[in-house]
Amino acid sequence: MTEIDKYIQNFPDEVQEILLKIRDLIKNLAPEAEEQIAYGMPGYKTNKKPLIYFGAFKNHIGLYATPEAHTEFKDELSGYKQGKGSVQFPLNRPIPYELIERIIKFKLAENNRK
Repeated sequence: MTEIDKYIQNFPDEVQEILLKIRDLIKNLAPEAEEQIAYGMPGYKTNKKPLIYFGAFKNHIGLYATPEAHTEFKDELSGYKQGKGSVQFPLNRPIPYELIERIIKFKLAENNRK
């Protein structure tokens, strides 16, 4: 069992399901990504650069991509609470997996360019 598995198992079943879907998206789009616990949450790197981090909280899922990704998707993210390079997806609303997938693809392309 990995550290990521242990992290995910700490949450209620419905939250585990969301975390596993996000993890599967990342692993399917970036099978080469290095998986680790960083900043107390699952984190992924490609080409030794941060790809994306995500975590579960009491009322939301936090996604941490970078300010560039948030600028790229600012219109679609405008309905969510945001910080510099982070966004909160409330647990009482549908999780936008398609948007998360596009953010991951954007970050992959960005990491491959640098």
